[in-house]
Amino acid sequence: MNLNSTITDDLIVTLDGPAGSGKSTVARQLAKRLGVDFLDTGAMYRGITALCLHHGVDPTTQADEALAIARESKLDFDWQTDPPALYGQGINLTGRLRDADVTGQVSAIAALGPIREILVNAQRVIGKSHPRLVTEGRDQGSVVFPDAQVKFYLVARPQVRAHRRAEQLREAGKEADEQLICQQIIERDHKDSTRKDGPLICPDDALTVDTSEMSLEQVVDHLHQIVMQRLAGV
Repeated sequence: MNLNSTITDDLIVTLDGPAGSGKSTVARQLAKRLGVDFLDTGAMYRGITALCLHHGVDPTTQADEALAIARESKLDFDWQTDPPALYGQGINLTGRLRDADVTGQVSAIAALGPIREILVNAQRVIGKSHPRLVTEGRDQGSVVFPDAQVKFYLVARPQVRAHRRAEQLREAGKEADEQLICQQIIERDHKDSTRKDGPLICPDDALTVDTSEMSLEQVVDHLHQIVMQRLAGV
């Protein structure tokens, strides 16, 4: 059932969870199923990271320079593409977002409070201009859209997440060390859940879904059913 033909009200559905839990892929498919827009907020943090690396800035040691780049980033999604392509400073950053060097530095960007504030505000602006939205990240239901109608928190075992991420990279023609990816995921879980600003947490009113033993289609089916039940007041 497509929401375009059934409701006219605003709808925000949030998907939060740790790295590699399938949020982006699931959110994109769920948005398509519902007939609403899809926002990949992780891409925004990765976009800032890619711009920092493009300008030779190390976010772990040059926080002020990273913040300046974030302020001048002019991040913009092309909503006519699927998934929406991300541009920053006029550069198409989409192909860089999953590269190993970006992945290795994105936690440093995400830990910087002033940069999080910039991107949280940008995400709320997107929510106003795209009020029928499935959005994924680590603080969507807890910080960015606390009044979202439906909230999910996706989890999966680190080994499963590492395998999925490795498969994504291989499909994109890139090399993937699954053991290293698993180690990076565990380290990022710790950094994301213990940082001061916008830590990774499960919102009190979110439904936790363990996707470890579920296929992509099963996860999307499950979430879609729950959204439709919520909207129907079931």
